[in-house]
Amino acid sequence: MGEDQAPNSHIVIQWVKEALTLHMAGRPAQAEPLYLKSLAADANLLPALQAMGLIRLNQGRPAEALAYIERALTLDPGSDDMWSNRGLSLVALGRPEEALASYDRVLQRRADALEVRYYRAYALNAMGRAGEALAELGRVLRLKPDHTGAWVVRASVLWMLGEVDQALESYSHALSIDPDMPEALWSRANCRWTRRQEVPGAIADLERLCAISPDFPYARGALLHMRMHAGEWHDLPRQRAALDEGVRSGRRVVEPFAYQALASSPADLLACARIYAADKYPPLPSPPRSAHRQGRIRLGYVCGEFRAQATMYLAAGLFEHHDRKRFEVIAFDNTREDGSAMRRRVLSAFDRCLPIQRLSDRDAAQLVAHENIDILVNLNGYFGAQRMGIFAHRPAAVQVNYLGFPGTLGAQYMDYILADAEVIPEGEEHFYTEQVVRLPGCYQINDDQRPRPAPGSRAAHGLKEQDFVFCHFNYSYKIAPEMFAVWLRLLEKVPASVLWLLECNDLFAANLRRQMTRAGHDPARLVFAPQVEHAVHLSRLALGDLFLDTLPYNAHTTASDALWAGLPLLTCRGTSFPGRVAASLLRTAGLPQLVTDNLEQYEAQALMLAKDRALLRSHRDHLSSEAVRQALFDCARTTRHIEAAYEQMMARSHPGE
Repeated sequence: MGEDQAPNSHIVIQWVKEALTLHMAGRPAQAEPLYLKSLAADANLLPALQAMGLIRLNQGRPAEALAYIERALTLDPGSDDMWSNRGLSLVALGRPEEALASYDRVLQRRADALEVRYYRAYALNAMGRAGEALAELGRVLRLKPDHTGAWVVRASVLWMLGEVDQALESYSHALSIDPDMPEALWSRANCRWTRRQEVPGAIADLERLCAISPDFPYARGALLHMRMHAGEWHDLPRQRAALDEGVRSGRRVVEPFAYQALASSPADLLACARIYAADKYPPLPSPPRSAHRQGRIRLGYVCGEFRAQATMYLAAGLFEHHDRKRFEVIAFDNTREDGSAMRRRVLSAFDRCLPIQRLSDRDAAQLVAHENIDILVNLNGYFGAQRMGIFAHRPAAVQVNYLGFPGTLGAQYMDYILADAEVIPEGEEHFYTEQVVRLPGCYQINDDQRPRPAPGSRAAHGLKEQDFVFCHFNYSYKIAPEMFAVWLRLLEKVPASVLWLLECNDLFAANLRRQMTRAGHDPARLVFAPQVEHAVHLSRLALGDLFLDTLPYNAHTTASDALWAGLPLLTCRGTSFPGRVAASLLRTAGLPQLVTDNLEQYEAQALMLAKDRALLRSHRDHLSSEAVRQALFDCARTTRHIEAAYEQMMARSHPGE
């Protein structure tokens, strides 16, 4: 057959038959080229369209799956399987309302379609209709008590409702039926960690998941992140390199938040964010947003951390200091209630607070649009109780990434990122999908209503008055073995010294004590501080001598807490946003000499400071000066800088700019 000759219909049908045989034999990868070849010859081959829709759906490529499925439905609108698969694609694309219509179309004809009822419950959950989802799942489980998928979705609904114990029971029930169910292992690991801080249980689930399903999306990165939490560093260089290679080849191997503490390359961090945004939060259809009305700019802040949490220890004053003559400030609250004074303070600082915890992304986006929000600020990014799906609907003309996630979100519908010249230097804008807006001084807002450190004694915290106290109070996942090796050498060179760390979990403490013993140090020189209320934490920070920072992810809120408490902090400037925040804080505070450029300088500077108490005291005195308060902790002034940036964004949002 010549190059310009189309294959005859008999040959094309033979290709499809061969493909179907391979597909039914469990070899979709071998079937795919034959399906594609047959569709290139005849774009309306129904079996090939249906099969390719299913293949793309199973590959986690829902947009492509939907295109094949909808072409198939134009040829055969009566296919229940295709309507069901259409629903699955739409849910994966963040369009559960449309998915629900597909499922209801099938159920009108076949009310006994159990699997479709299960899918319907999944869509209802994605829409925030938890009660209806539980009722639908109840129908499924009454008819099929061993339906593992229904148990897993039931667990996710209960988790969303805050019923964590019941959620874990449902995950465990699914795994009692099928111990190797990947989705149940993944979800239970996440629930165990995020809501119970059960590091050993989360690690066990993720290890089993990676053993039975090595390519499960993001599982490898999550397992390494959990091992970092536990201080389990064996084979770490190889595992980090494997994640880097996976990200560079476009695979879903690690989520952006976990990757920030493992990667040093801004190019890799950008690639990771783009993969995740395209997979989890692709842009969704939305009507064009009108240009700004006359009058005050309407600011909307979307956050899941309006509570006693690190982001609010920084940002509470921002909401209070906004100029109400120029801005109307509205909270879109995705926070679980903690009853804290901080939560009461923050919510009272807004003109209005609108809860969105129980709303679907689409409904929350419609609420934002209904409120005519001009600038919508994402205070979570990919951290914590995040709601990136709202931003995917583009409910505001201007959408801003700020504070909660120190890096690009990799999504074109995020317009700006607030930064400074230290965290994103000139020439590195290409590592961000957002437009970079640099604030004067430090980008990080720093609340000036933190409690002042109260007098305290070292003895109350298990410390000796005469010891030199090196300290570090970041969460354990930020501590890499390279940094810990430097700290051990410092302990060796400063005999009357201890290392004071935050007590994160039992595995972490045991593993680091084991490292101390192997290095020939008395593990008693490693002192762990329990997690305490913020005011108490600030007071105990003042008892340290020198805060030792980490790479590739610096201290952020913890760094500004240390400086507020008068504790000198030594950092090593990293190569990406999360590794440069402490440098930004120190330069703004007038202590650039505490910013080093490599680990050799970092170690030498730490040793010098440990031996020169007078110099260390001068740094303490500087931190207590009014100049530092005005430069770093003038919350009102930083708010003015942020407002000026918002006004420029608003001006540029008009057509043609």
